[in-house]
Amino acid sequence: MRFLPKLLTLLLAIAIAAGIFRVSHSYFVSEELAKAEGRLSLFRAAVDAEFNRFSHLTFVLSRDPIVIDTAMGQDTDALNMRLRGFADQAGLEAIYLMDQNGLTIAASNHHLPSSFVGQNYSFRPYFSQAMAGQQGRFYAIGTTTGLPGYFITDAVRDGAGDIRGVIAIKIGFAQLEQSWRGSGEQVLLSNADGVVLLSSDPAWRYRMLQDLTPNQRARIQASRQFPGQELAPLDWAMLPDQRAEIAGAEHMHLTATTQPHGWNIHYFASDDRADARASLVTALAVLLAGVGLVIVQIQRNNRVAAALRRSEMEELKLRKANERLAVEITERTTAERRLQRTQQELQRASRLAALGQLSASVTHELGQPIAAMRNHLTAAEFRAQGQGQGDTPQTKLTQTIFGLVDRMEGITRQLKFFARTGQEEFNDVDLCGSLRAALALVEPNVDAFHVDVRVDLPDHPVWVRGSNLRIEQVMTNLLRNAVDAVEDSDAPQIHVRVGVSDQNHWFDIRDNGHGLGQATLADLQEPFVTTRESGRGMGLGLAISSSIVSDHGGTMVAENVDTGGAIFTVTFPISDGDTV
Repeated sequence: MRFLPKLLTLLLAIAIAAGIFRVSHSYFVSEELAKAEGRLSLFRAAVDAEFNRFSHLTFVLSRDPIVIDTAMGQDTDALNMRLRGFADQAGLEAIYLMDQNGLTIAASNHHLPSSFVGQNYSFRPYFSQAMAGQQGRFYAIGTTTGLPGYFITDAVRDGAGDIRGVIAIKIGFAQLEQSWRGSGEQVLLSNADGVVLLSSDPAWRYRMLQDLTPNQRARIQASRQFPGQELAPLDWAMLPDQRAEIAGAEHMHLTATTQPHGWNIHYFASDDRADARASLVTALAVLLAGVGLVIVQIQRNNRVAAALRRSEMEELKLRKANERLAVEITERTTAERRLQRTQQELQRASRLAALGQLSASVTHELGQPIAAMRNHLTAAEFRAQGQGQGDTPQTKLTQTIFGLVDRMEGITRQLKFFARTGQEEFNDVDLCGSLRAALALVEPNVDAFHVDVRVDLPDHPVWVRGSNLRIEQVMTNLLRNAVDAVEDSDAPQIHVRVGVSDQNHWFDIRDNGHGLGQATLADLQEPFVTTRESGRGMGLGLAISSSIVSDHGGTMVAENVDTGGAIFTVTFPISDGDTV
């Protein structure tokens, strides 16, 4: 973790340097783009000049008397010499005259093996354009010489205005391309079909910037515009932000339209200069930042050294004060812990004392009425037997009340367990039988609230060692708590089970009531703690039940159910005499 601040500082410095490089690079790229636009304007002006420099010459030649006479059938020798002189002086590759059928009858290169004389160029678009009365313009590779050129034509008319032939000139762009290659820059000219006509890189010439349609290919083949050329795609791709990739390298990319055909000049400018200048600015900024950081660090070290000298004396005093404070804190912490333990013990002792007083009072107050009830019942039974009534309903009622009186006496005796230190005798107790007895006791409560009680008992006894009456008391308390919990439920339901595991016998009681809320079983086991509203209970049921279960060596757990309600599970150790 100690390297984290240094790492964050390094990352921040890298981010700032990257931001400086990005901003400066964007600025320098914009400058390079401005320069590139200026260079592109020069290239476009040069191409436009080449296209239009001799555009008037065919018009002048078409009105030359010798050209007209030759087109009307006179001897061609004079015109051949005249055209040769014109071509040499103008720097043209060729000047030639064609008759009405496209057959060349006179040419400036008549004396060369590659003479145009006798060649028919009626398939060329420039011938049909001139015959239609327009000035013809066309770029193509010569079918006779194999050299590319730009052709301009005009119709030759007689005195009546009838077309008697076509005069044509061929302009070569070899010098223009040579100047492009000499400049060390990357530029190309493409026609409307996307075919590269001129290029600073010879390998790009006659490559396609875009796929040709079948109609375009048919038209090119019919005019024999690029004989012997494959017209393969150019290795390039346009990118966003005026950039393009060509020949595997990325460049700035600008385009301009030439006249009169609307062809496109593509200029690819390198941004290496922008990269270098941005890198230099970034390095300078980093250097200045480093120098500033060193100065700041030196000043900071001086301040820290002075502060350290001042704090050395204060540290000694602070250390002694801390030692005294540590002793005081230790003593105070110990005292607080003792106080908390004492308070907890006092609170529990207070509750137990109150519970003991209450149990003694209840035992005393209920003892005499219960004894009186037993005496009256005994007298009533003797009277019934003396009158010979036998086994009458009244005797049965008396026996039932006798059982209730016995249970009331047993319950009052249980209130004395808080003060009792001895241990009573345990017997074998069947959990299934105890649970049936407990259910019979709470049956009036169940009927009063229309509770659906589901009992799941095994078909054999489940024996544990203990007091039958006290175990029934635990079950009765838990069942009454469950009935109280489902009192406000729309469909009150209680599910009771008894079971056997490998090491324990158990029973559980589950309800769909309000649950335990935020209280825990430890809270509810404290005397006088209850979740019922005021006047509905004293909070002794779970406290007594927990003590009874503990006396039997068992455990009691409680938890909320996800679907609503709570479940109490009581576990007893298996009886040694269990034969189940």
